Amino acid sequence: MSREKFTQPWTSQYSDQIESRLQKRDKLIEMGRNPYRNDLKADTKAKDLVNQYSHLAKEDIGETPVFEMIGRVLLVRDFGKAAFLQIDDSTSRFQIYVKKKVTVDECFEEYKLLDYGDIVYAKGTLFKTNKGELTLEATHFHIVSKSIRPLPEKFHGLTDAELKYRMRYVDMIMNDETRKKLKTRSEIVRFIREYFYENEYLEVETPMMHSVAGGATAKPFMSHHNALDMELFMRIAPELHLKRLIVGGYHRVFEMNRCFRNEGLSVKHNPEFTSIEFYQAYATYLDLMVLTEDLLSKLVLKVHKNESVIYGDRTISFAAPFKRLTLKQSVINHTHLDESDIGNKEALIKLLVDKDFKKVDLEKNSINKLMVLVFEEYVEDQLIQPTFITQYPTEVSPLSRASDKDPDFVDRFELFINGWEIANAFSELNDPTDQLNRFAGQAMLKEDGDEEACEVDYDYVRALEYGMPPTAGEGIGIDRLVMILTNSTTIRDVILFPLLKKEHFFHENGSGDESEVDPN
Repeated sequence: MSREKFTQPWTSQYSDQIESRLQKRDKLIEMGRNPYRNDLKADTKAKDLVNQYSHLAKEDIGETPVFEMIGRVLLVRDFGKAAFLQIDDSTSRFQIYVKKKVTVDECFEEYKLLDYGDIVYAKGTLFKTNKGELTLEATHFHIVSKSIRPLPEKFHGLTDAELKYRMRYVDMIMNDETRKKLKTRSEIVRFIREYFYENEYLEVETPMMHSVAGGATAKPFMSHHNALDMELFMRIAPELHLKRLIVGGYHRVFEMNRCFRNEGLSVKHNPEFTSIEFYQAYATYLDLMVLTEDLLSKLVLKVHKNESVIYGDRTISFAAPFKRLTLKQSVINHTHLDESDIGNKEALIKLLVDKDFKKVDLEKNSINKLMVLVFEEYVEDQLIQPTFITQYPTEVSPLSRASDKDPDFVDRFELFINGWEIANAFSELNDPTDQLNRFAGQAMLKEDGDEEACEVDYDYVRALEYGMPPTAGEGIGIDRLVMILTNSTTIRDVILFPLLKKEHFFHENGSGDESEVDPN
């Protein structure tokens, strides 16, 4: 078997533009220049030069120190014996001037092998052009990394959404807004982490492969461990492991975690997603409401410098306190039902039939389960401003502590913003007997065909039998929160590499049919 079997189908599809760039690369090598250098470094950043010199008039700049810069070339204006280049060094864009009479001969010769998209090094002093643009006049110039594949047309970048997500690296090169948005995500995650550090929570890491899929109601991804010959599940939630740590004596823990759920794709669903889960001993779900208001209002103030954000044509206020409604009251507020008939099974079924549910299937459900379905169909998308929904039925909350006032409901809230569930929290169930019975109920549903129901985690029951302090826990969806804070219409915009269908580059016969994702 030869390497050509794998390389030739790819290289045979190279365009004339790529071949031209390869020839320039070979010319650099012939001249004794490495087209992929690793010995040059910048000693300044574009944004620092802009901050220090851009406010000065042309005549006031005077003789500056010598600066060294490295960046990707995103614009070339060539005049034969001189050229203006625009580079991006990841902090800002900056203009470079090369000129035959100024740039040393061998460097100017190297410039002549430049292509749009190359990463370059320039060394020189600063001046301002007649148009007032701050510019580095290069005495030395080198190609640091030769770009073989042409970038998209510079004024439009990647316009195909599928290509933007598949080739995120190209999207980030061409689109400052993409990089800014994804940087904002990083800043949001950092702020949240620091908030929990400041509140004396311990950051921990729990397993991502579980022998029992639990902690949420969701269909898991499955795998197999060969050495142990056992089935494993990708984590759908870290909850049960985090609560084991509460049993073990850590009274405040959090994990910024990756979870995996074998579900469909939508503008607000990706099978691999990020959330933060945190647990606090000797607290209730009411305490976590206050914490959540404080966290989110401070986060929005940090990111947007005020307490409101613009999402589409909506203004969403994160000023505390947030609105609070029981599940039952929210259904009454957003349907024609009133207090007297909220418990009428036929009335609930009629509302759901109007939403194309099958009546024969609905009749198997309890009144409380039907009320949850009505909430999901009629209420959720109406909750634009931050709203806590409380008092969920016990039967749909297998890990929540039952209310002392009414054991048919649990001490739980979900936070909705922009019509989306952003957070889920509850006072934790720490009665091992009750938990075992709840698990058993879920296992029965699973045997009846419910793929999202969880199994019995006997080790977790055993942990509870050693005694878990009264505890409250919460999970916040990071991706959806970032969507709201960056005015993004799809979850793919705020994930660096969202899940996509597998890309097929060649025909099965190996003749070399490059995929439709080629931006050139």
